[in-house]
Amino acid sequence: MKKFRIGIIGLGMGKSHIEGFQSHPAGEVVAITDLDKEKLATVAAKYNIPATYTDAAEMLAAEKLDIVSVVTPNKFHKDLTLAALKAGCHVLCEKPMAMNAAEAEEMLATAKKCGKRLMINFSYRFRPQSYAMKKLVEAGELGNVYFARTVWQRRRGMPGFGGWFGTKALAGGGPLIDLGVHRLDLALWLMDYPEPEWVIGSTYNPIATAIAAKKGLTYDVEDFATAMIKFKNGATLELEASWAGNIKENELMETRLLGDKGGLHQYNLNGTYEFEVEFYRETAGCQYDSKLHPPVPECYNAQYSLLEAIINDQPTPASGEQGLTVMRLLDTIYKSAATGKPIQM
Repeated sequence: MKKFRIGIIGLGMGKSHIEGFQSHPAGEVVAITDLDKEKLATVAAKYNIPATYTDAAEMLAAEKLDIVSVVTPNKFHKDLTLAALKAGCHVLCEKPMAMNAAEAEEMLATAKKCGKRLMINFSYRFRPQSYAMKKLVEAGELGNVYFARTVWQRRRGMPGFGGWFGTKALAGGGPLIDLGVHRLDLALWLMDYPEPEWVIGSTYNPIATAIAAKKGLTYDVEDFATAMIKFKNGATLELEASWAGNIKENELMETRLLGDKGGLHQYNLNGTYEFEVEFYRETAGCQYDSKLHPPVPECYNAQYSLLEAIINDQPTPASGEQGLTVMRLLDTIYKSAATGKPIQM
């Protein structure tokens, strides 16, 4: 089997990318890049990676790579993705795809021009429960899906408080672009990415901003966002994302789909990152509830899935086109929130 030479840019979440690629027999991570030399040495030793760099451009020039993962603060996604594509690499870019839709359009256009794949790491669709939900939807068990609600809220969970996550110039936004992007993609994927018609959104920042002010920390993004998206096929999607809200749960994640034949509900357990799925339907005039029992067959992580798509010449999962759709929706939600008006897509 051909081995794919893979490089990773950024070792925060980048470690999970290394593990994901190394889980596939064709995945060989040969180079990593990070500004932190101590972290580089530690990660290289742990995962047996031969080459380390503090400069991504140097890595791209020195190594003949097939695939590059871009796992950096959002501000750098576009430029690093463009550089990797032009160096002849397929790219797996962390979510969100970019700072805004204009950047995402440039990334996608460059991927097409270079004849390379561009995939976005919407990791929550690459989970056993999500795979099972997709199978039910594709089998027609829900019938016509006319409504969905997708949520990721935290009681108090501002990542790296005072760091780049809460700085608009580096992140592009707050929990909407950080957490909401995951749940938004999951719902859109389950709904087969219907075409948006209009959006109305609101953002708020009463809690995190006050905490930051007391601590003398930088914070200039929202801490709560909500939106309603209407699609051209008539369906509606509600979205909620929060780093700070006065709710019971420390961490609340759920995605709910309503169809004319059945309903699905994915939810996290006890504030953890473990999930369950329930399926609701009417049969013979009676209402039934059922729960998914693992294991779910053929469930692979994002990195494994990208390698499989390349090897078998299949469509790119979580494609750049879908990433662009998500970015356009995020831009529109922020615009609606700023203007206080619904926005036609």
